[in-house]
Amino acid sequence: MAAGVRTFHANYEPMQIVRRATETIRDINVVYVNDSMTFTEEDSTIAAQLMKDNGVPCVAVLGGDGTNRAVTKGWMDIPVIPISTGTNNAFPVFIEPTVAGTALGLVSTGAVDLKDVSNPSKLIHVTDHEGDIDLALIDAVAVDDPYVGSLELFDPQTMVLAILTQADPIAIGFSSVGGLLHPVSGEDDHALLVRFAPTGSGRDEMIIKAPTAPGHYDSIGIHQVSTLPFGETVAIQGEVLLAFDGERKLRVRKDQTVHLSVRRDGPQVIDPARALTLGRSVMINS
Repeated sequence: MAAGVRTFHANYEPMQIVRRATETIRDINVVYVNDSMTFTEEDSTIAAQLMKDNGVPCVAVLGGDGTNRAVTKGWMDIPVIPISTGTNNAFPVFIEPTVAGTALGLVSTGAVDLKDVSNPSKLIHVTDHEGDIDLALIDAVAVDDPYVGSLELFDPQTMVLAILTQADPIAIGFSSVGGLLHPVSGEDDHALLVRFAPTGSGRDEMIIKAPTAPGHYDSIGIHQVSTLPFGETVAIQGEVLLAFDGERKLRVRKDQTVHLSVRRDGPQVIDPARALTLGRSVMINS
């Protein structure tokens, strides 16, 4: 509102966060883009599709890596500030929401140009013989685990390989594993390929301890680490389970092969500092 926005598009959700946040504010118009819910991550995907169709100029996403992945499936190059409120937070950022909202307002009103304050992020593309079948923002991990819907932490003894778009030693999850081995930033024009080996198998060249989940460290056997250039394909043959951004999603059958590659064609992540620096005259004049 301080930047001049009066119409807001939101997804209706069961906690009614937007309604409670705006019910005492006058002179604004809140448009809920979805009129029904599945109570799954598909709600976020559908909402993103509808926001794109409605011409929404930019979006705030509240959540972790999994929520942002669901949104990206609905709008692959979405202009976004991903605000960290989840558990696996390699993709979203920790930022004061008022500042994030101001940056979004400046982009929405055209006070700053999106291309001047954003950068496209990397995406892991998952394909088979029919084309694209899934995607990931931060990590795609193959595990020898029979349970797609398991809520248990990943067992280091079952890990096969991981592709990481970001490898950050101060992150949580697989990004932290890569970060301890070979840091890779979101700005680097390559990804990281890590091949695991069960500890005690004789194949592990090193063992590292990493925070695979909040409050939880694991000892992980590492067989090989290498950078993965954009466009280079990694073939994965079944039978394995693929997890994307920390969530088990795809069973690769014994007779099936899928291919993973990384490109820079993902969400356009807005830099709030750049937006407020370029748009500060709007705030001064108002």
